[in-house]
Amino acid sequence: MAEPRWHQLGLRTVQLAGIVTGHAVASVPAVVRVAPRGRTAVREVLWTRLRGLLTAMGASYIKGAQLLSTRQDLLDPALCESLSKLQDRVPAMSDRQVRETVERAYAGGEWPFAEFDWEPLASGSIACVYRARLLDGTDVAVKVRRPGLDWRMTADFGLMATGARVIQRIPAFARLPAVTMVQQIRDAVLGQLDFGAEAEALDLLRANLGDLSYLRVPAPVPDASREGVLVMEFVPGLRRFRRDDLAPEVAELAVRRVLQCVYRMLFIDGVVHCDLHPGNLYLDEDGEVVLLDAGFVVHLTPRVRKLFAEFFFNMSRGNGRQCASIVERSARNEAGTADLERFRAGIIELVEGAHAKPAGEFQLAPFAATLFDLQRRCGLFAAPEFVFPLLSLLVLEGMINEFDANVDFQAEAKPVLIRALLTAIPKEKAA
Repeated sequence: MAEPRWHQLGLRTVQLAGIVTGHAVASVPAVVRVAPRGRTAVREVLWTRLRGLLTAMGASYIKGAQLLSTRQDLLDPALCESLSKLQDRVPAMSDRQVRETVERAYAGGEWPFAEFDWEPLASGSIACVYRARLLDGTDVAVKVRRPGLDWRMTADFGLMATGARVIQRIPAFARLPAVTMVQQIRDAVLGQLDFGAEAEALDLLRANLGDLSYLRVPAPVPDASREGVLVMEFVPGLRRFRRDDLAPEVAELAVRRVLQCVYRMLFIDGVVHCDLHPGNLYLDEDGEVVLLDAGFVVHLTPRVRKLFAEFFFNMSRGNGRQCASIVERSARNEAGTADLERFRAGIIELVEGAHAKPAGEFQLAPFAATLFDLQRRCGLFAAPEFVFPLLSLLVLEGMINEFDANVDFQAEAKPVLIRALLTAIPKEKAA
């Protein structure tokens, strides 16, 4: 992905400043108007305005809102409820936009559709999804990329990289690999614009997880797809993944199944879906878990996968000393400049305090924040690639806490971790 040019960064900065200023000014009279009705009314207005602001700022910021919306255990539930509308109900492209985009994609070639419903089924930050029927009568879902995203998203991450460089000039954060982390997240998020790569990811997830009878991943239809248009198998009768819509035993079973899928991705396959919010997880007519949208999928190297599996396994056993050793081995900065004794003591205390707690008592986000602060204070940072496994678990944890706060997700991981550490990862390393 090409680096943004200075004039693009300048233009995007002006755009964002105007959007933020305009929404801030417009919010004041709205807040004043509802203030007599109390704090709840004010918060409702503020969260609605915030959703509108993030929507106007564009796909990069909507993606962050989607991830935050899963954390009702950490944030105001009303805020999460407002942001959850951005999971698959972002304002859709206009009818003219989608028609022009699709017709341009198939210009000069065969039109593969016998029917095309121009009313969107779902509308996300990167694309909208429509139902269609191929010439052979097959029902399909058609994902159409929004036009004009490339330069804006590239500029957004260019601005974030600039901020990261500023942060690294602060002495307390001098060893933080902030720029590297932004670059890795940029590559993963901008990778969602590549529908060819997403089709490959769908095929890979289907191959890796195909033995799980309770999981369904739609198959891509490459012959009917084009640049910016991804055609996939249509899955009928999908239901949103909401606890209130499910019997308790169904909710508990569903969350454990999703958890096992993620552990397989993290520790066995190394192909990780980092975007498992309710807009991408559904139940079909048979109660199977349906995993949609493979745009935000990352590939972990065998080394990172092995180190993360070792860390998670030792955390589940309460072995803080070994967890500290794993972070030290993964660190890219000079260990000689770090306060290792202080770091080891802090990790032991942190891991022992989190050991064997169920989801309702253990929260990964504060754990990760404390771990990060400990690394900062001691001058020892884990491999920046760890951000993707953590991101996947952080998004998933919000759903776990909502559906089944009694699940011990550390214990649930042990069978997969043992398999990974004893078989799959060592074989890949040896190869």
